[in-house]
Amino acid sequence: MTYALRDSSTMLRRNLKHMLRYPSMTILLLVMPMIFLLLFVYVFGGTLGAGLGTPSGGREAYVNYVTPGIVIMAIAGAVQGTSIAVAMDMTQGIIARFRTMAISRGAVLTGHVLGSIIQAMLCVAVILGLAFAIGFRSNAGFLGWLGIIGTLLLLSFALTWLTVALGLVTKSVESASNLPMPLILLPFLGSGFVPTDSMPAWLRWFAEYQPFTPVMETVRSLIHGTPVGSNAYLAVGWCLLIALGGYLWARKLFSRNIVR
Repeated sequence: MTYALRDSSTMLRRNLKHMLRYPSMTILLLVMPMIFLLLFVYVFGGTLGAGLGTPSGGREAYVNYVTPGIVIMAIAGAVQGTSIAVAMDMTQGIIARFRTMAISRGAVLTGHVLGSIIQAMLCVAVILGLAFAIGFRSNAGFLGWLGIIGTLLLLSFALTWLTVALGLVTKSVESASNLPMPLILLPFLGSGFVPTDSMPAWLRWFAEYQPFTPVMETVRSLIHGTPVGSNAYLAVGWCLLIALGGYLWARKLFSRNIVR
């Protein structure tokens, strides 16, 4: 166990050094959600905010509504980089070198997962900072923010293991960059940008039962200090299911590639 923890910390330092040496990837992951936040608040916010049915309406109401969706999108974009990094490791020969060294087999993937979570939380912090700068406000107390951070960490952990598996299953870096794209689109097909009850019946069914909607509704309720209800259980359940499935899939694929 001591060797596994030591090797995992070494692989984490490797991934963090990659982030520092090639900051363009992190900047690229930040730019898209920042643009979406500004676009939806300042271009569409007046109209969409008026349809929320809140007393204030307008952009002030919409920035509070849309921020959780943008934050989830930022996490989905951040973990997409994990798929690319894993695919690069698997196709550029570094795994063959690691195979000849006395290191824990799972440390390579653990380093990717921890590095991705740190990167995702950095993206979340930047997006929240921008949201506060343009008018976002929260009624959450200390416990509420602990719940928000815990929910976002759990989602990041789950999506990271899923994208690790996607990076292992692909045969090229190009495929690894495209395969996780649906994760970025899911907030649009949920309650990220408009309430689900405004959607057609066939789309509303999907929007209400897809994994991201209970996560966004949980974060939104915690931010505004309103009752979370059953969304919290659904959010945790979806995250645990995705994390377990991604981990088992990634472990199977990695073990098969190591044996080759």
